[in-house]
Amino acid sequence: MVPQIQYARSGDVNIAYQVFGDGPIDLVVVPGWISCIETFWEEPGFARFLQRLGSFARVLLFDKRGTGLSDRVTETPTLEERMDDVRAVMDAVGSKRAALLGYSEGGPMCALFAVTYPERTEALVMVGSFARNKWAEDYPHGRTEEQQRKFIEEIRTQWGGPVGLASRIPSLANDERVRHWWAKMLRTGGSPSTVLALTAINYDIDVRHVLGSIGVPTLLIHPSRDRAVSVELSRYMAERIRGARLIEIDSDDHVPFIADPTGIPD
Repeated sequence: MVPQIQYARSGDVNIAYQVFGDGPIDLVVVPGWISCIETFWEEPGFARFLQRLGSFARVLLFDKRGTGLSDRVTETPTLEERMDDVRAVMDAVGSKRAALLGYSEGGPMCALFAVTYPERTEALVMVGSFARNKWAEDYPHGRTEEQQRKFIEEIRTQWGGPVGLASRIPSLANDERVRHWWAKMLRTGGSPSTVLALTAINYDIDVRHVLGSIGVPTLLIHPSRDRAVSVELSRYMAERIRGARLIEIDSDDHVPFIADPTGIPD
């Protein structure tokens, strides 16, 4: 059963969210790239993963502004604006303090929140994530301009289909059911123009400067053969966040919990 869709007000923007589970802690799940929290539940693997989270926590799951069931926006939001949507959702349900779980692009948003609102952050979990995704001379494992150009061209020419599935869930890339679901999730998550704009700003995310200020327990989880985001980017964070623990799981999938809902440790 799909949890009820509710809305929180964040400034002038309405943020769609769901609350499920009744565990002793609050857990905010921040999606990556594109999301549609209603469509998430149509994929059995993803649904089982979410249900597993709800077995030990009260889970707050939301669509970032501009995506999914949240308000579309006319101006591309900054990371700081999107981060504050976490606070708005927590306020809407009366959550004073929560653990944060961000996967892919959701990770740096959680890291920024943990530094901005340490009193409201119980712990930080980042899955297949990064502090910066763009290549630089002092950051050689980031995505190159050529890789980014090819991805943008794929969005422009193939949106409506399972864009990016081969690098994000290669273990299921030839499964027709998953291909259909992934394509639908992307379509309901954002229009081509929205996605192109978000892809551009996500490429410029850089929160490396906050890593040394993170003071909450931090767990980094990364597939060892991740094809979308190199595991080296989590190793980079693990070296710079005090007391951070890094778990490398044996997988090719950037989004490992869809193919194997039990593949991420509690």
